[in-house]
Amino acid sequence: MKKIPANRTTAGIEEALFPFENGQTLRQGWSPQCERFSAETEDDWGVLKTTAIQDGEFQPEHNKRLPSALEPDPLLEVQEGDLLLTCAGPRVRCGVICLVRETRRRLMVSGKMYRFRSDARIALATYLEAFLRSHDTKKRIDEMKTGISDSGLNLTLSRFKTIQVPLPPLPEQRRIVAKIEELFSELDEGIENLKQAQAQLAVYRQALLKHAFEGRLTAGWRAAHADQLESADQLLTRIRAEREARYQQQLAEWQAAVHAWEAEGQKSSKPSRPRKSAEIAPLTEEERSVLPVLPSGWAWTRLGHSNVDVFDGPFGSNLKTDDYVGAGIRVIRLENIGVLQFIEEKESFITEKKYNELRDHTVFPGDIVFSSFVTERTRVTIVPALIEKAVNKADCFCVRCHGTTLLNRYACVFLSTRFAYKQLEAVIHGVGRPRINTTQLKELLIPIWSADEQQVLMEKVDEQFSALNEMEAEIEINLQKAEALRQSILKKAFAGELVPQDPADLPAAVLLARIRAAKAKEPKARPLRSRAPKSETAETAPPWTSPTTKVVRFISPTNDWPTSWSIPR
Repeated sequence: MKKIPANRTTAGIEEALFPFENGQTLRQGWSPQCERFSAETEDDWGVLKTTAIQDGEFQPEHNKRLPSALEPDPLLEVQEGDLLLTCAGPRVRCGVICLVRETRRRLMVSGKMYRFRSDARIALATYLEAFLRSHDTKKRIDEMKTGISDSGLNLTLSRFKTIQVPLPPLPEQRRIVAKIEELFSELDEGIENLKQAQAQLAVYRQALLKHAFEGRLTAGWRAAHADQLESADQLLTRIRAEREARYQQQLAEWQAAVHAWEAEGQKSSKPSRPRKSAEIAPLTEEERSVLPVLPSGWAWTRLGHSNVDVFDGPFGSNLKTDDYVGAGIRVIRLENIGVLQFIEEKESFITEKKYNELRDHTVFPGDIVFSSFVTERTRVTIVPALIEKAVNKADCFCVRCHGTTLLNRYACVFLSTRFAYKQLEAVIHGVGRPRINTTQLKELLIPIWSADEQQVLMEKVDEQFSALNEMEAEIEINLQKAEALRQSILKKAFAGELVPQDPADLPAAVLLARIRAAKAKEPKARPLRSRAPKSETAETAPPWTSPTTKVVRFISPTNDWPTSWSIPR
């Protein structure tokens, strides 16, 4: 165990906090029923959403407007110099801390967050923020959280108050914060460059797909096989023939199922007769006028007019939370659908008995699964071979390709393009959860051409994607290294190894003892009713910085607190 520097001490976090007008050091907010939109101007009161609190960054635009019929509580208004901590939500969002360096007026903290302020006599706000962002402290806070599920945890005040803070002298805190900011500035610049590279790769990926589905990547192959290519009309005729052949096969299977049903005494429901697909309607001139011109032999058609099935999962009432078990038949959920990536980590299962009720919603390896929620980009992927069979949830669509005119890999990659997204964006419905339905997905326009050229195109795309994936993986590794370096800096800072100690600094233990003695003589603060708070301010510095003069004066909200403290330099 490393020896703590002699001029340092440790104290409970409450001792490092400055009390509010009612004497409390930590204040939890209020969560009224707010309007859906944010309070965009300072004329309206807003209640902060937890997303306003990011790791080390305050984003005040994340709020909901307080209805005019509700009276605001000014004592909950966020002030510059406040420290905000989320105290409820998913595991990764509960316990996030930030310092409010700048804010607008009339924003209140919600019931899912704590508000507190550092006591400038003993601790800098920037120092406390850095301490609460460190890996060891985050781990300690994570162990304090309570709840039955990672999707909804709580951090109680009583547990949070048990945190012990290492306190070096104030001058050393200033040196630590200055060094952290210097190193973080360099680190953030590198991270920003990596994120820009990530964004550029995403743009390049979409540009590659645009060229692919305009025929540029396979122009040389078409020129070499010009005498073997069928025309667009021939291709559409072949699609019709495949659809008809498949319908006749389904009809024969249905008739066999009916005979078996009759032979068994008609004990169950009669098998449903398959529906014949609607005829392929030609595109209108208006539709063609806004579509890119395709190479010879290519044709536009609707996804639902090609030889595919498009269906969704069972209604929510048919698949409930209680139906999930530890092992059995896999259920594909939104969490499994990435952008051309199947996310395997999120596993859910149902029993064989439950599956028998939902077998009409079965998906198999090679099927395309598509998220019905379309926000910023489409999420679509292919069910991997390791899943023998599964059921997709109601908000996950399945696209199953038949015949040879449309390859599933080709269709999946096209559905991930910006062109496909823009078509679907135009038909999104729903305010809180923007989504599309299977009918709208079937109406999607898709370019098709010979299966041979589709295969060649996918080989070229996969080759390019492989190189892009390697670059993206390298960027992700470097981002992880940057975060590890950030935590290493914080670890050294709070172990007393980041900056040198100065023997001339007043030991923190001596300063803390004086403050404790002064507090013991102070009368208890009287409870206050809600009213506009007067913020504590240092004469010569913002509230989140340390005093630079020996005497710091504070505005006393109750007139019975001392208006100044003498702090030895």
